[in-house]
Amino acid sequence: MDSIDASLHHFMNKKEWQERFEKVKKEVLMDKRIQSFLKEHSAWNEDTLDRDLMKLYEYKKERENCDFCPGLKRCPNMMKGYQPVIAVENDQLLIRYQSCTLKRQEEERKKQQSLMKSMYIPKEILEATFDSIDQDHKSRLAASNKCLQFAMEANPGKDGKGLYLCGKFGVGKTYMMGAIVNELAARNIPSMIVYVPDFFRELKQSVTDGTVQEKIDYVKKMDVLILDDIGAETISAWIRDDVLGVILQYRMMEKLPTLYTSNYDYDELEEHLSYSQKGGIERLKAKRIMERIRHLTTFVFVDGKNRRESL
Repeated sequence: MDSIDASLHHFMNKKEWQERFEKVKKEVLMDKRIQSFLKEHSAWNEDTLDRDLMKLYEYKKERENCDFCPGLKRCPNMMKGYQPVIAVENDQLLIRYQSCTLKRQEEERKKQQSLMKSMYIPKEILEATFDSIDQDHKSRLAASNKCLQFAMEANPGKDGKGLYLCGKFGVGKTYMMGAIVNELAARNIPSMIVYVPDFFRELKQSVTDGTVQEKIDYVKKMDVLILDDIGAETISAWIRDDVLGVILQYRMMEKLPTLYTSNYDYDELEEHLSYSQKGGIERLKAKRIMERIRHLTTFVFVDGKNRRESL
């Protein structure tokens, strides 16, 4: 019986296999990423990479899948949601896998939703895009353009200016915010939509399990924070001063953009914030909150027909 080495040598000298091997080698060497790797690592060149050819071929095919990504659910890679990187360790070429942007975004969203039930956003909003926004009203078109401009230019940590979308029920304010979230995701900028009434209600309930501060810290440090339907909550002095005030103060100091949707304009929201559950009126404290909101947002009025009535 021939030795394994002899058998392998005999197999490798078969013309058909050799031609296939050379074809694969040619494809690998034409890959720009692999060309860049070979330039940086002189130990590997066209004459010596035969031993690592299949590793590089695996890298090439998997990265091509990423180049034409069909989405996380339909990811064709061996490890769904992971992309390969070339590594060198002890003069050995290794192919390692790291989570892709979409995978990290999904994990971050799951982390957010496990921390806060108020992070639940309808599927329609999560899939919103600017192309799908109805532009059948001049006001909605102008608002959509403002939102797109923000999404394309947002620079958390450098510019803390956000948007304040105001309008009646069902005109598409939250949908536009969903489009912003998805556009920011394409730029690898983390963001979060919080439905304000549920968020504040959840914080009150979290006093008993000791997670209030954890939730406040998580929200206040998010790169881009969207407070959806502010003004629809039942206000209290604690919520206004120790929650909302603390969040906005931190974000102002760190230049982190905060965006809002509301049925109230600035003056109406200030009036709302001045009243508490106990019936007191504290206009000065409400004014302090509103100064931060006014100073760090651009007011955008959204009008049009109520989209919910047509559902």
